[in-house]
Amino acid sequence: MQWKLFADLAEVAGTGQPTVETDAATVGGALSALLEAYPALADRVTDDDGELRDHVNLLREGEPATLDTPVDPDDELALFPPVSGG
Repeated sequence: MQWKLFADLAEVAGTGQPTVETDAATVGGALSALLEAYPALADRVTDDDGELRDHVNLLREGEPATLDTPVDPDDELALFPPVSGG
Protein backbone atom coordinates (compact mmCIF):
# COMPACT_ATOMS: atom_id res chain seq x y z
CA MET A 1 0.00 0.00 0.00
CA GLN A 2 1.39 3.38 -0.96
CA TRP A 3 1.01 6.36 1.34
CA LYS A 4 1.59 10.05 0.71
CA LEU A 5 2.32 12.24 3.71
CA PHE A 6 2.37 16.02 3.55
CA ALA A 7 3.86 18.92 5.51
CA ASP A 8 4.94 18.11 9.06
CA LEU A 9 3.68 14.52 8.77
CA ALA A 10 6.30 13.83 6.09
CA GLU A 11 8.94 15.47 8.26
CA VAL A 12 8.02 13.34 11.29
CA ALA A 13 8.07 10.12 9.23
CA GLY A 14 11.27 11.06 7.44
CA THR A 15 9.64 10.45 4.06
CA GLY A 16 6.70 11.75 2.11
CA GLN A 17 5.98 8.43 0.42
CA PRO A 18 6.25 5.51 2.82
CA THR A 19 5.35 2.08 1.50
CA VAL A 20 3.71 -0.18 4.06
CA GLU A 21 3.24 -3.89 3.53
CA THR A 22 -0.21 -4.88 4.78
CA ASP A 23 -3.19 -6.97 3.84
CA ALA A 24 -5.58 -4.54 5.51
CA ALA A 25 -9.18 -4.55 4.32
CA THR A 26 -9.95 -1.01 5.49
CA VAL A 27 -8.30 2.39 5.66
CA GLY A 28 -8.22 1.98 9.45
CA GLY A 29 -6.23 -1.24 9.14
CA ALA A 30 -3.85 0.40 6.69
CA LEU A 31 -3.44 3.36 9.04
CA SER A 32 -2.63 0.99 11.91
CA ALA A 33 0.08 -0.61 9.77
CA LEU A 34 1.48 2.83 8.89
CA LEU A 35 1.59 3.88 12.54
CA GLU A 36 3.25 0.60 13.49
CA ALA A 37 5.94 1.18 10.86
CA TYR A 38 6.27 4.91 11.74
CA PRO A 39 5.31 5.20 15.43
CA ALA A 40 6.37 8.86 15.64
CA LEU A 41 3.29 9.71 13.55
CA ALA A 42 0.82 8.36 16.10
CA ASP A 43 0.67 11.48 18.30
CA ARG A 44 0.16 13.71 15.26
CA VAL A 45 -2.48 11.56 13.57
CA THR A 46 -4.55 9.88 16.29
CA ASP A 47 -6.00 10.95 19.62
CA ASP A 48 -5.73 9.13 22.96
CA ASP A 49 -8.55 6.78 21.92
CA GLY A 50 -6.80 5.81 18.68
CA GLU A 51 -9.26 7.78 16.56
CA LEU A 52 -8.16 9.99 13.68
CA ARG A 53 -7.67 13.56 14.88
CA ASP A 54 -10.30 15.97 13.55
CA HIS A 55 -7.72 18.20 11.89
CA VAL A 56 -6.06 15.40 9.89
CA ASN A 57 -7.35 14.81 6.37
CA LEU A 58 -7.39 11.24 5.08
CA LEU A 59 -7.81 10.36 1.41
CA ARG A 60 -8.08 7.11 -0.55
CA GLU A 61 -7.40 7.46 -4.25
CA GLY A 62 -7.79 11.23 -3.93
CA GLU A 63 -11.22 11.07 -2.28
CA PRO A 64 -12.07 11.68 1.38
CA ALA A 65 -12.11 8.44 3.36
CA THR A 66 -13.07 7.17 6.79
CA LEU A 67 -11.38 4.46 8.82
CA ASP A 68 -14.10 2.04 7.63
CA THR A 69 -13.50 2.71 3.92
CA PRO A 70 -12.46 -0.51 2.11
CA VAL A 71 -9.02 -0.58 0.48
CA ASP A 72 -7.25 -2.60 -2.18
CA PRO A 73 -3.53 -3.48 -1.97
CA ASP A 74 -2.63 -1.10 -4.81
CA ASP A 75 -4.53 1.91 -3.41
CA GLU A 76 -2.85 5.21 -2.69
CA LEU A 77 -3.69 6.71 0.69
CA ALA A 78 -2.81 10.21 1.82
CA LEU A 79 -2.63 12.06 5.13
CA PHE A 80 -2.24 15.77 5.51
CA PRO A 81 -2.76 18.40 8.17
CA PRO A 82 -5.10 21.32 7.62
CA VAL A 83 -3.96 23.91 5.13
CA SER A 84 -4.46 27.55 5.88
CA GLY A 85 -3.46 30.65 4.07
CA GLY A 86 -4.10 34.27 3.92
